[in-house]
Amino acid sequence: MLPDGVVMRCVHWRKVPLDLAREAREKSAAPYIDRAMQCQLSAHDEGEHFGLLTDAGAYGTALWLRWHGAAEAELVVLPDCPVAAPGPDGEGCCLFADHAKQHTWEDALEEVSCTN
Repeated sequence: MLPDGVVMRCVHWRKVPLDLAREAREKSAAPYIDRAMQCQLSAHDEGEHFGLLTDAGAYGTALWLRWHGAAEAELVVLPDCPVAAPGPDGEGCCLFADHAKQHTWEDALEEVSCTN
């Protein structure tokens, strides 16, 4: 059992189809796109899952892989979450705007980096 307030990251993974990996490289300056993505949201079983691929090129946006269960995956460009942790040195959230549940800096169970 987890302590109160501790939320695990979603355990769902998805392979990135080759055509979407190629398209992601073309849409960004990233020379390499991971071939598998873990959902970056807090633990959940239902609904959509999101894996961060790379910055989208435009300031304040990122390219994400979105999937639902075994359904087809797709690339989506989403604006960055504007929320930062309280305090003068508050860490920014590594997710997209309007995500559900907790921000990445609220995840006390594991160290979450915007680049993993």
